[in-house]
Amino acid sequence: MTATALVLTEAPSLAPLLARGALLSPFKRPSPEAGFPRARLVLPGLRVDLARLAAYERVCGFPTGEDALPVTYPHVLGFPLAMRLMSGRDFPLPLLGLVHTSITITRHARMPATGAYELAVRVAGLAAHRRGTQATVVTEVRAGGDPVWESSSTYLARHGTGRPAGTRAAEEAHRPLSAVAEWRLAGDVGRRYGAASGDRNPIHLHPLTARLFGFPRAIAHGMWTAARCLAAHGTPDSCHVRADFRAPVLLPGTVTYAAEDTRFELRGGDDRVHVSGEVLPG
Repeated sequence: MTATALVLTEAPSLAPLLARGALLSPFKRPSPEAGFPRARLVLPGLRVDLARLAAYERVCGFPTGEDALPVTYPHVLGFPLAMRLMSGRDFPLPLLGLVHTSITITRHARMPATGAYELAVRVAGLAAHRRGTQATVVTEVRAGGDPVWESSSTYLARHGTGRPAGTRAAEEAHRPLSAVAEWRLAGDVGRRYGAASGDRNPIHLHPLTARLFGFPRAIAHGMWTAARCLAAHGTPDSCHVRADFRAPVLLPGTVTYAAEDTRFELRGGDDRVHVSGEVLPG
């Protein structure tokens, strides 16, 4: 079924969307066979807030003052539109507890920070996962009618499936990449990234609110960990990026950034892999 385009005049405010999603979460019944929103949200004439961009660059480790968007920043621009879809009554997965499990990005060309863009976001579908139901959300950016950036994110709602959960041991049995740097992460990283990105999920902000969702301390945003790794790794103007979020990063904490050739990963002190990914030229 073709998605129906719904043109917006401005990006929606995140706070009421997060509140709506939280209120509706207990009433959701996730299933890979459930219906999902078919609208394609389109925001034309988008221009970047340069002060907010600079705050994002600082917290993620990207160079500041350059007239180019970091490879992960369009995800931030599209996040309010994605939240409008995922917080609605017709989205079957509960927003509370939803886990961002992966992202793939294709950037076709350098994206000037002062440019004008058309942004579009849609839910591409649902799929069964060994631990529940997974939704795929696609974000596309155009400039002058031409595609310049696109991403596909997967979000997991954990629930009983009636199937063995299986294990990721085989997936993670690989030779660790060479360590490049050790990063000591402050306890306020989640609050700083939340202020810059607009993603103020309570699991990232304070230990008390994180404990409500089963975490002993606040955890870093998955997209912050990916952005921090990509800022260190570097990306060509035209590239393909993949990042898999494997385990939460507790704040404060210490992690090891490792990289070899096209691949990168973020590991904990016990060599547990938190994030793994790859950057390929376009």
